Amino acid sequence: MPSDHAIFLDRVEDLLGARGATRDPELIEPWLTDWRGRFTGKALAMASPGSTAELSALMKLCARHGVSVVPQGGNSGMCGGATPDTSGDALLLSLRRMNAVRSFDRDARQIVCEAGMILQTLHETAAGEGLRFPLTLGGKGSATIGGLISTNAGGTQVLRHGSMRAQVLGIEAVLADGSVFSALTPLKKDNRGFDLKQLLIGSEGTLGIVTAATLRLLPAIADRRVLWAGVPSLEAARHLLLHAEASAGSSLEGFEVLAQHTLDNVIAHLPGARAPLSGRHEWHALIELVSDARGTERLSDLAENLLATAFERDLLEDAVIAANETQAEAFWTLRDSIAPAERAQGPAVQHDISVAVDRMPAFVAAAVPQIEAAWPGTRAVAFGHLGDGNVHFHVIAPPGVDPIGWQEGDGKAISEQVYRLVTEWDGSISAEHGIGQLKRDTLGRLGDPVALAMMRSVKHALDPAGLLNPGKLVPLAPVHASN
Repeated sequence: MPSDHAIFLDRVEDLLGARGATRDPELIEPWLTDWRGRFTGKALAMASPGSTAELSALMKLCARHGVSVVPQGGNSGMCGGATPDTSGDALLLSLRRMNAVRSFDRDARQIVCEAGMILQTLHETAAGEGLRFPLTLGGKGSATIGGLISTNAGGTQVLRHGSMRAQVLGIEAVLADGSVFSALTPLKKDNRGFDLKQLLIGSEGTLGIVTAATLRLLPAIADRRVLWAGVPSLEAARHLLLHAEASAGSSLEGFEVLAQHTLDNVIAHLPGARAPLSGRHEWHALIELVSDARGTERLSDLAENLLATAFERDLLEDAVIAANETQAEAFWTLRDSIAPAERAQGPAVQHDISVAVDRMPAFVAAAVPQIEAAWPGTRAVAFGHLGDGNVHFHVIAPPGVDPIGWQEGDGKAISEQVYRLVTEWDGSISAEHGIGQLKRDTLGRLGDPVALAMMRSVKHALDPAGLLNPGKLVPLAPVHASN
């Protein structure tokens, strides 16, 4: 280790103490590989500050020594955005010790919590006061609030409540030079220039390190109805969604779609699982209606009327309302088990994409046969949040292929083609998982040059030395040959 690195680490340990800094390879190693196992890096050490003041002092120290940092929450990201590179020159920065509730205002339905708080803990904290935080996802047991903010995470409730960006009322962050941006006070109207908190949300730790946030809460759900419907096509599912929005209004909490072959795969994978409907249908829709304490009496009528009028208009082929909470959870388990069932089949490439909501059925109808024809033996699968114009478009490898070889060869070529198709449809190559290092170069090739130049300018202005999460999100500027 160069002597300047040793001096730097000695000062980090003096600043943070034994709880806040470690060079022990065994303690660091589990955090050097991303959740999907695609990226593994190295780190000088791991720093775990216990407060914003400690992180501010740490960043000032990093700025003086020119040491880059890779912020990390629960390490549950999908694009390698919290994994250091292989140089071993960066400091891995864990926010997991900063997990306190700073304040809770039940009447205002607001909580101020630190970045290291686990999403499930936030759910439980809100529930203890008769409230809820309206964002959830499969990784709620490990995902942290800071990570969710830095990636502008989505989930199954975006249709009604929006992504993480819509839940953040205020924010606190430490910048590259150690200065603290403090904007935790929620103001409904504030025209003092740029909305800087929105700039930090979704920036994946490349502009500043989120340390705390003021989040909005909602009244707890008093009751729900979960419906499962079979439809002949994704376009039919889209029409059913429009009908559900008109019929149920603000009670419509979620609308998820999956194809019949995807459901077959899940049922084969889950012991004891059963299909919700007796017949087979090309596509299925999972619909959730909810109410707070004021609307429970009319919820059953709302669900029954939605289905009755949908049948009258030939918007679905069959449907059922979960008879109880156990069956409702069973329906959601089918949806949440798509990814594990897919992994059991073998290697696949996953794409988190979006196009305009009304164009998604046509996009899937065009993209699936094109990909499967170009790579015989593959199976293209689309599922997810139809109401948001966001589906998870996965392509499963042919049986018997070498997983690593396929991922590096056909897998990369397939992803490039999927992203080109999405771009041609004026969509996004990342709807809710972020860019990280997985999609950075693709964004550089396919992104709008003006938008990319603006991103680079903002990055340089806030982090001129490039210390914050290097190699993530922001594509490198193109190199032009000299005359």
